[in-house]
Amino acid sequence: MDRSPKLRTVEKYRPPYPLNSFPEEFAGRLGEELVYLLASRGAPRLAGEDWEEIFARIVGAQWKPSNVGLDDIVLEQTAWGAKTIKHANPAEAKRVRLISGRNSPVYSFGDRSVSQCDPDELGEKVLAIWNERVAAIRAKYRHVRTVVLVKSPDLLEVSVFELDTVIYPPEAFRWSWNQNDNLEGVSRADGEHRFTWQPHGSQFTLIESAPDARLAIRLRQPPRLDRETILRAIEFAPDWIQTIPSGDPHGHLFED
Repeated sequence: MDRSPKLRTVEKYRPPYPLNSFPEEFAGRLGEELVYLLASRGAPRLAGEDWEEIFARIVGAQWKPSNVGLDDIVLEQTAWGAKTIKHANPAEAKRVRLISGRNSPVYSFGDRSVSQCDPDELGEKVLAIWNERVAAIRAKYRHVRTVVLVKSPDLLEVSVFELDTVIYPPEAFRWSWNQNDNLEGVSRADGEHRFTWQPHGSQFTLIESAPDARLAIRLRQPPRLDRETILRAIEFAPDWIQTIPSGDPHGHLFED
């Protein structure tokens, strides 16, 4: 039989919004989250897990930190990994370095040593570990993305963008050792630096181009809420605190 069978059209799952086109209310809600964080902490500290939780709350997704780091945020058939990058001018950042876990050929392939390996052979193994992780996540979700928050040191300016989390064809890259004894992967097509792998610790980093179209916001410095103000606002009273005995009257600790 030469012809392929005709099939009924199956409606494909659509993500909650197109890639890198955040919902209209996203900027305002992100600003609220950052102002609250600055006012309550009094210091411009925002770690990776903070960003995961904030993003999940804004888009109405489930925050469920994972070991792989590619699906920490889930909404139906869309999953996100989340990264934070510090930059002096978030709205103008051109290239970003995304630390993406530990890729160990010693563990994954049983290699005894990497110091004498051919760099292209070693780089292909390092990339294969990444590709295997992405393939496993893509088998579970129709859309897999990385959402990146670029933040200024004072956290008063940020930009946000999304990238598709993809499998990279190993034949598209060549690898070599740099002057710091780290392995670098560059595109064979244009010579652009795309990956760095550190043999000590096996840390794998992706170097990505930040899209020109991105969400960028600037905040006014909020006043800091001191402890006394917060405690008064919630009507704290000493009877909220109960001392729990840790042993019997003779000084022996209780045992299970």
